[in-house]
Amino acid sequence: MTLDGSWATGGATGPAAPGPQPAVTPVIELRGVTRVYSTGRLEVAALRGVDLDIWPGDFLAIVGPSGSGKSTLMNILGCLDRPTSGSYRLGGTPVQDLTDDDLARVRGRAIGFVFQSFNLLPRTSALENVATPLLYQGVRRAERLERATAALGRLGLGDRMDHEPSELSGGQQQRVAIARALVSQPAMLLADVPTGNLDSASGADVIALLHELNDAGTTIVLITHDADVAAQARRQVHVRDGLLV
Repeated sequence: MTLDGSWATGGATGPAAPGPQPAVTPVIELRGVTRVYSTGRLEVAALRGVDLDIWPGDFLAIVGPSGSGKSTLMNILGCLDRPTSGSYRLGGTPVQDLTDDDLARVRGRAIGFVFQSFNLLPRTSALENVATPLLYQGVRRAERLERATAALGRLGLGDRMDHEPSELSGGQQQRVAIARALVSQPAMLLADVPTGNLDSASGADVIALLHELNDAGTTIVLITHDADVAAQARRQVHVRDGLLV
């Protein structure tokens, strides 16, 4: 993978996985990944040897109860944390070979994040919220606003661009958060319990939107503890006690 967010195509083939696989190199390849946290003399193994392939075009749900290790796995997948041991290849590139600056560029360009709590800037319009990631990439203002406008329009919020988060419903706020994640045109969208703060109707709308994005080619990784939400994905893996089961 290049640091501009494009995925390599070539390389060895992997085992077949459900869902579309337009390239032979996995987006993500984990082998024997562990994550151990140390507090004084106590060590806690949050992940204990995880093997996982995620393919371009996948819509994968990672499912597990609280304390199972799924949040730790999400942090590693999103390059927010590093494994204690094992290997993580992102688009064919070993993550352990990347500097912290390289990882920051990967997070900004190749991975879009959607969180349960929306994490929108208060007293800031939807348009400026969506445009903000492009500011840190050095994109000029006119292009930032143009791309943010297009992203909001794509998600059906063309008439809400001037509204602040407090003026939007929960479902609309999550759509703004998804637009913000997409504005950098990432290869993968990492959604951490994206329906957790929504009512059932709004949650169903968000899942339908994720399906639309996946059908258009975006790789989706959905983190959830809800079996009904996980069932909406094309593929599931379950995490328990730091292992995939």
